[in-house]
Amino acid sequence: MDKKMRKRMQAIEKELLIVAKQEAKLEKAAMKERRGGIKEALAKLLPGKVYTGLESAFCKGFSLVFSKGRSLIEKSYNKETMQQDHSIRDFAVQVKGNRRELKKMHKSAKRTDFVNLAVTTAEGIGLGALGIGMPDIVLFISTLLKGIYETALNYGFDYEDPREQLLILKMMAASLLHGEEWQEANAEVNAILSVPDGYVEEEEFQEQLHQTASVFAMDMLVLKFIQGLPVVGIIGGAANPVYYRMVLNYVQAKYRKRYLRNLQAMAYAEE
Repeated sequence: MDKKMRKRMQAIEKELLIVAKQEAKLEKAAMKERRGGIKEALAKLLPGKVYTGLESAFCKGFSLVFSKGRSLIEKSYNKETMQQDHSIRDFAVQVKGNRRELKKMHKSAKRTDFVNLAVTTAEGIGLGALGIGMPDIVLFISTLLKGIYETALNYGFDYEDPREQLLILKMMAASLLHGEEWQEANAEVNAILSVPDGYVEEEEFQEQLHQTASVFAMDMLVLKFIQGLPVVGIIGGAANPVYYRMVLNYVQAKYRKRYLRNLQAMAYAEE
């Protein structure tokens, strides 16, 4: 192994160690025992019919955005330009092979968060102050998917492939789960990352879509119910950036790891 290749491998390994620490932190948070709080207490007070109706509306809104909203989301950024920018950064990584270029890749992926966080915060609090809860779901999920799609593009992955869409759904669900459910979902995510190619049955995709929507519905339901109440709805709307950060922290760690693993595999192949 020549000096240049050794330098690249060392840079990749150091970055992978950082990602490993991020994943350990995510796991520690997910494995913490969930204790009853305000959200859990309020959930018990919701009438059964109200709870069921809100969950159904949430799932329908989620499914609508994920299945039909991609073309609208893509109007908020230039996909081709982002792909070209990644190619340039990736070329720099290949040529220079140092941590500085790898860090630039990561910073680029994080940069879009500021805008998306500002948008989802403003719309959540604004609609909450007006007592508008459930309609905000569509806007929130749209902003969330925009952040995920931009992350994928920044690391050089095209989210249009059905298996990539399945991966995104599984990552979204895993980011909000806890305990053994998190461990199981995280293992499924890692399995797809290890073997990214493969045919996805429509039935499998739709089942995962519903499961992910249900995870979000169960976790955010009470907050969106509160958001539907005038004035105090600000509390529910303020949760948007918190959930955005939770999901993107998980997704960005996985995409970053995937990109680094691919680099590592290519480097070994060049030996």
